[in-house]
Amino acid sequence: MAASLVRRDKKSTAAHLKADLNWTDNSSGVRQLQELLDSVLNPEKPAADTEALDWCKCLIAGGEGFEEFCKTVRSYDNATLCGLVWTANFVAYRCRTCGISPCMSLCAECFNNGDHTGHDFNMFRSQAGGACDCGDSNVMRETGFCNRHRLRTGENVPSVPKDLLLMSEMVLPRFIICVIQYLRDGYTEPDTSTERDLQKVLQQLEPQISFLEELTKMGGAMRTVLTKILTNQQIFKDLSMGQEENVYAKKNYEKYLSALKNSGLVSVEEKAQSGAAEPTRGAEAGAGAGALGLLGAEAPASPDESNKEEDQDGGQSVGQRKRVKLSSTAKDPSIMDSLKHKCFLEELLFWTIKYEFPQKMVTFLLNMLPDQDYKITFTKTFVQHYAFIMKTLMKSQESDTMSNRIVHISVQLFSNEELARHVTEECQLLDIMVTVLLYMMESCLIKSELQDEENSRHVVVNCSEPLLKNNTYWPLVSDFINILSHQSVAKKFLEDHSLLMLWMSFVSFFQGMNLNKRELSEHVEFESQTYYAAFAAELEACAQPMWGLLTHCKVKETQEYTKTVVRYCLETLQIWFDAIGFVDEPAPNQVTFHLPLHRYYAMFLSKAVKCQGLDLDSLLPHQEMLMKIMVHPLQIQASLSEIHSNMWVRNGLQIKGQAMTYVQSHFCNSMIDPDIFLLQVCASRLDPDYFISSVFERFKVVDLLTMASVHQNAVLDGEQERPMLEGALTFLVILSSLRIHLGMADDEILRAEMVSQLCMNDRTHSSLLDLIPENPNPKSGIVPGSCSFEEMLSAVADFKAPVFEPGGSMQQGMYTPKEEVWEKEFDPIMVVLRTVYRRDVQSAMDRYSAFLKQSGMHTTGNPWPPYKERTPLHPCYKGLDRLLHCKTLHIVIFTLLYKIWLDHSNMSEHVLCMVLYLIELGLDNQVQEDKEDEEPCIEEHCHDSWFPGTNLLSNLHHVINYVRVRVPETAPEVKREKDPPPSTSAEAANFGQNSRRLTGNWRENVREAQVFSLVAERRRKFQEIINRSSTEASQVVRPKSSSTRWVPPGTPPQLVTEILEIRESMLSLLIKLHQKLSAKQNSLSATWLEDMETNSHAHGDGITAIERILTKAATRSRQSKRSIQEICGKVSPPVAPKKNSPTDKKTMDKDERRQRARERQQKLLAEFASRQKSFMETAMDVESPDAEAAMDLGASVVMESEVLYDCVICGQSGPSTEDRPTGLVVLLQASSVLGHRCKSDETKKLPTTDDEHIYPADTCGAAHDVRLALMQRFFKDSSCLQSVSIGWEGGVYVQTCGHTLHIDCHKSYMVSLRNDQVLQGFSVDKGEFTCPLCRQFANSVLPCRPGRSTEVVSWHMPTNKKTAVLVKEVEDLQEQLGLFPTESNLSKEMESVIKDIKNTTQRKYMDYGKNPGSPDNDFLFMYSVARTNLELELVHRGGNLCSGGASAAAKRSCLNQLFHVLAMHMRLYSIDSAYNPWTRLTQVAQRRDDCLDDERPEVPMLFRDCPSLLIIFVLTMPQPLRKEHFICLVRMLYNLQYTQALASLSAKFSPEERQAWSTSGALKKNAFDAEKSYDALLSHVIGELSKVKTVYDVNAEVPSMLSSSVWSPHSIEYSLQQFCLPYLRLSCLLQHHLYGDKLSGCPEVEEFSGLAGCLGLLAPALQPSNPIYSASCLDWTVNAFDLMTQWCSEVTGLSDTQAKKSITLLVQDPQWASPHLLHLPDHYNILFQYYHKKACTACKKVPKDPALCLVCGTFVCLKGLCCKQQGICECVLHSQHCGAATGIFLLINASVIIIIRGHRFCLWGSVYLDAHGEEDRDLRRGKPLFLCVERYRVLQQQWVSHTFDHINKRWGPHYNGL
Repeated sequence: MAASLVRRDKKSTAAHLKADLNWTDNSSGVRQLQELLDSVLNPEKPAADTEALDWCKCLIAGGEGFEEFCKTVRSYDNATLCGLVWTANFVAYRCRTCGISPCMSLCAECFNNGDHTGHDFNMFRSQAGGACDCGDSNVMRETGFCNRHRLRTGENVPSVPKDLLLMSEMVLPRFIICVIQYLRDGYTEPDTSTERDLQKVLQQLEPQISFLEELTKMGGAMRTVLTKILTNQQIFKDLSMGQEENVYAKKNYEKYLSALKNSGLVSVEEKAQSGAAEPTRGAEAGAGAGALGLLGAEAPASPDESNKEEDQDGGQSVGQRKRVKLSSTAKDPSIMDSLKHKCFLEELLFWTIKYEFPQKMVTFLLNMLPDQDYKITFTKTFVQHYAFIMKTLMKSQESDTMSNRIVHISVQLFSNEELARHVTEECQLLDIMVTVLLYMMESCLIKSELQDEENSRHVVVNCSEPLLKNNTYWPLVSDFINILSHQSVAKKFLEDHSLLMLWMSFVSFFQGMNLNKRELSEHVEFESQTYYAAFAAELEACAQPMWGLLTHCKVKETQEYTKTVVRYCLETLQIWFDAIGFVDEPAPNQVTFHLPLHRYYAMFLSKAVKCQGLDLDSLLPHQEMLMKIMVHPLQIQASLSEIHSNMWVRNGLQIKGQAMTYVQSHFCNSMIDPDIFLLQVCASRLDPDYFISSVFERFKVVDLLTMASVHQNAVLDGEQERPMLEGALTFLVILSSLRIHLGMADDEILRAEMVSQLCMNDRTHSSLLDLIPENPNPKSGIVPGSCSFEEMLSAVADFKAPVFEPGGSMQQGMYTPKEEVWEKEFDPIMVVLRTVYRRDVQSAMDRYSAFLKQSGMHTTGNPWPPYKERTPLHPCYKGLDRLLHCKTLHIVIFTLLYKIWLDHSNMSEHVLCMVLYLIELGLDNQVQEDKEDEEPCIEEHCHDSWFPGTNLLSNLHHVINYVRVRVPETAPEVKREKDPPPSTSAEAANFGQNSRRLTGNWRENVREAQVFSLVAERRRKFQEIINRSSTEASQVVRPKSSSTRWVPPGTPPQLVTEILEIRESMLSLLIKLHQKLSAKQNSLSATWLEDMETNSHAHGDGITAIERILTKAATRSRQSKRSIQEICGKVSPPVAPKKNSPTDKKTMDKDERRQRARERQQKLLAEFASRQKSFMETAMDVESPDAEAAMDLGASVVMESEVLYDCVICGQSGPSTEDRPTGLVVLLQASSVLGHRCKSDETKKLPTTDDEHIYPADTCGAAHDVRLALMQRFFKDSSCLQSVSIGWEGGVYVQTCGHTLHIDCHKSYMVSLRNDQVLQGFSVDKGEFTCPLCRQFANSVLPCRPGRSTEVVSWHMPTNKKTAVLVKEVEDLQEQLGLFPTESNLSKEMESVIKDIKNTTQRKYMDYGKNPGSPDNDFLFMYSVARTNLELELVHRGGNLCSGGASAAAKRSCLNQLFHVLAMHMRLYSIDSAYNPWTRLTQVAQRRDDCLDDERPEVPMLFRDCPSLLIIFVLTMPQPLRKEHFICLVRMLYNLQYTQALASLSAKFSPEERQAWSTSGALKKNAFDAEKSYDALLSHVIGELSKVKTVYDVNAEVPSMLSSSVWSPHSIEYSLQQFCLPYLRLSCLLQHHLYGDKLSGCPEVEEFSGLAGCLGLLAPALQPSNPIYSASCLDWTVNAFDLMTQWCSEVTGLSDTQAKKSITLLVQDPQWASPHLLHLPDHYNILFQYYHKKACTACKKVPKDPALCLVCGTFVCLKGLCCKQQGICECVLHSQHCGAATGIFLLINASVIIIIRGHRFCLWGSVYLDAHGEEDRDLRRGKPLFLCVERYRVLQQQWVSHTFDHINKRWGPHYNGL
């Protein structure tokens, strides 16, 4: 039965079966169908056999055509969502204004059909693929839906007729199981198979899966059917195992079961072995034990498990990747176990994962999502397979692609809050995710080496594992972040304590990863780059989830959550400290930048105080714990300073990279900010003396803080002391002044961040957005682009629109700080905190001082960083101010002031600046004195010997008389053997632990104060806190190991104790420093305080800063005021306690020497700059017409000597000679700019719809081609080739920078370039080089003709000869044969230049003759080069000569030299006198009838191009040509040009007008001036040409251009002048170059008369103000009418056929508009939407990188292999064809323009800018772009002026691959 059905026609069978199935009793139909399907869908057949697929299509369609069926089903589409699925690289849109979820995206169609005007949207290229959310109100607001989905057209679709999808319901289950069986069959375990096998199976299944995909696109009705089939458990049961008797199916099913085996987290074998362990570690152990197990990873879980571990790795440590069992930690055992499938959907997903997410399968599964039922089931299935996905991902070779595909799916599922909550509740989504993440990270744990290497029990992730290095974990982390962004899910997470504990243990895997150990002996061999992985991991896996959770802890109600998190943080930190064996001292020379646990703790503390009103103390641990917590963040701050002080150089560059990344904008608010905040919290709660001394000890500068001038430092080299001290002080300033987490509002923070970034540099809008740290989680506070950002930006900055100078760099729109921001808000501390590169701090200071100078606030010397008032502290953090009021800090300040005053070594202005900053902060932030905790004075409380109390204000004026110091015996202090008398009371400070015993009464007076054993001091405090007992408190306990560090190596000189007499207070030191800085003895008079106005102090240098501090002290305390006045009254010169020691002397000298060196350097630089300036002026002086270069031979002052040239290589000056010629540096390039000119001035539009087109036929190049081709059809080839010019396309343009060199010098220069390996951008083998002087690009040298400038005089002699005489002379000159030049170096060079010129362009632009390579061809090419250069110069001058003067072109023009070279070459060809056009121009010839019939006629004179003839004559006559002869040539040719104008004009008349003019003119023929009256001549021409009918008849068909208007004498005159103008301009320009005549400017209306006068066509007297007639310039040597008759007869004498076609040659229009690039649309989107989907005309595919030629609008594939011809890609080919190797292409997908010039290319930039004036290369930001007219103008200007090579600097070879 089935067999017979299979053989029958598919359509009829299908119809027949469908009918059967429609009966009420359809059993027979069902049976028949099943049998048919059994035979058709037999999985044993190869999948590639498409027969089965055709059957399915027919059956489903039930007899009708499949296409019609699709249409029918679509008409029942009830979907209200768009759901369009796309893959990577698709262009989609995201609108932040409409999005609810940050992942929302729209397809272009829905976006363009919705209304998003004024919204914050951008276009983006999808990385991983996605789906359109239009219509889904869970993800976006309904206002943003497009028309179709807003109106919900899907809802009112009629219900589906029962029989339509009946067949589908029967056939599809069988089809799907068939696909599944193929998948089962094709799968082999990875260890045996290769990647390729899987790919093969997928390729064979391509048509089947595509078919499924097609079904999903039929709309809602079909999706419902598919959902039913995919989720129905019964169908699956029936089909999955196959029928009993089918052996194939059985085997197939077994394969599937074995594939399922390892799909759980714990594979089956492990399960069997650890079976015994499970009950014991069941629920009782709970999650806690699991997490501890993870952290400890030492305690074996159960006996048998530990044995197994031993066997595996011989009991080695965790470093060997010991696996930790996770069995107890997950609540849901199903994660652990293998999967079990209940429906098709589950198995399909399973295979999708096994096959590593093939794109088609993913698309199929996603296409189904608009169906709600499917969405829920699929999401649950996905979650169920989550662990399996992770396992597959870790094994995968292509993890990148796979990650993208996973996220493509998960983002669609988890962005929907409803769904996420549902799955969290039903399927334990959170447990699964956390467990899976933990499990994943466990695979790459190693033992931590932080602190105690041997005994550490802590494990961390190994950053060099591929899992971290390749970011393999990101899909899972990104899903986790995504679901935590939903409040309901996050709350569940925060309420679940065991989950939180698990998460903390996960975070602790990252605590202390990527440990750096300082290399002390030699440079590290291999610089690992693992730090990228480490920073990325902390940001993505720890920080982003943290920000996600923080967003839900914003209000009082969520206090409990915060408390819980903080509690677990502290617990986990305690576990960590125990695990690494931390007591109180960090291990030396180690640093890790990764402390996520500390940062979690800090951020939740900050939130709790800022948003939830919690009391800080309730969340803080005991003091001892705080001391521990503070150690590691402080270690990082000190290490930053060490790294910048070059103490870590041996670790390579990567350590600097880490220090930079730590503060970089994307990381800073997850790293350095929480660290500093945590340190601020510790500082506010710990004993300030302890904290301060810890800081100085960490920064290793304790030994430096001595009053003695010489000290020993055990841990730092001399040159590291200063930067480390600066670092410590700067850190203290930042710590006590930064308010980011201590009370600033979000807006203030944003403002401060913005100001600090703008102060470093002007910024573009996008870089500013990027540099402002925003919470990494997109759903949190500051969203970039939110209104507050724009408002804030306009409040603090001004927009600088981009400026464009041609040749300048392409600037972008920039924001620059407003003046009042510099004045009031510039905060150097914030700048220091936020700079990645130290140079940015300097840059900010430079900009600040520039502002002060400009506004006149501070003009002398360098200003100091301004002091800025701070936001008041939040009451919780008031304790921070105690730092500024503790004796330890005051002693440090006093010591440093003293040392700076005495110029001790390693002090700097920066140190003083920071010290003053600290004093001022202390004065501004007073602490309320609490009297009761003053301790009794015990001897140990050493500081009391220095200062009476802790308040800075009262300590300022406290005088310190004596200080005891420990110094080496060699120190200068030792020489003083005069101890103070015992009776004097002295306060002494002593460095070192054991001071000398002194006599009893000495003991009473001088207390032994162990001050600056800061270290001992700290340890004692620490001990006190730990022991809590006063008995031990007095002992100084030194911990075991670290004592050794403080003993200096080697045997240093013995230390002895000396006592210094000081007698200073901080105030007196300040005043003395003021004197020192201002270099005046009495810089402050006793009464200066009264004279002060307080406000002048905000900006200035150190002097101002000291005055400001003194004023503040005086106003806040009367005692200080008295002291200040007293000290100022004494006014004594500063006397050191001892005269300058030799070392001090040395430092003084050193400073002085430095100062002198600096001045010398300044002087040198200034001199150099002025030299450079004068060079630039001479080299680049372009616009000054007065300084004519030596090469312009028209020097009005007659020099008697030869012209001298300077060689820029050897520097010698001399004439150019035959033997040693000099040459001009020139660049030869082929150009088609002239050929792209059009008639009309209107620029052509770039097509942006299918209806618009560009027609190239009306361009100059095309018109000339047609003209030449027409001539060649009828006339003699050799004469054709002298009647026109070529070079409109592919002509050779010669330009020079104006510098000259000896040709032999140039050759040796080229040799040296060739040997130089470091070549960039140009190819020496092609003769390219850069001018040795101005570095302009060049590729040839044009020899200068030797000559005496005296000849010039004879050329210029005014002539009185009659025109007739001159005509004869010209004729004789032409008769002279060209003399072959003698062989010399010069002639060789000239030949080689000619060769270069010919090689510059392609052959097709040179061979226009019938026989290529003939002399005629060569001749044509040569004179056309001259023509091209003249025409281009005209274009550069704006198309006319009205501006006069020497324009930029003339200054560097090489036309003179070029003419000589061409002339020399062309003299080799003599023109046959019989055919010499000159005779036909000037003589009425007797009729020659010797013309043979078979020979074609010569081109009639009226068809010839006058400018071409002029150039031919000039170049072929003997050089130098006398000016009188030149003028004669111009006059004779003008006659011809004028006649052509009349003929062309007459052809435009209507027959009636022609008649009228003919008769009116005939009357004037006999007047005396008939030869110079246009009407007489016009009538004569009309008469002559009318003799033959054909002439005017042909043109009757051509609708005349001006027929509508009536011709008046005025319009005729205008028309004639316009016709002759191009000829006059060219002649005038030629004369200017040959004879150096000045071009006089004139208004455009008078251009004709101006030029005619210049050329001597009009006698000067004949230039009255009344309008001149073009006819009056005529100058006939023979009867005008006869000559014209002769010319016309040449035309009328043509045979009919020739005349008919060739007559169009009469009507020519020599006027062309200036060249333009295409007109582009204002909005880039218009262009982008049309072209980025457009198929290439050549290969019919949509190109990966489409590009557009901006000259002619051609659409090409950039780099497309599809359109390659002979190994050359399409852009390069097109550039050769369209621009003679110059191409300007707009890359559609990148919005940038590339220029191709010959074998090189460069990126030019973009002409489309966004609203903030910046480019968007590669459309990365996707903001709307608008055409920048100025930039486009610059581009066009560079194209027209051929200056791409000079202006754009970054060229590279393209190897024909563009």
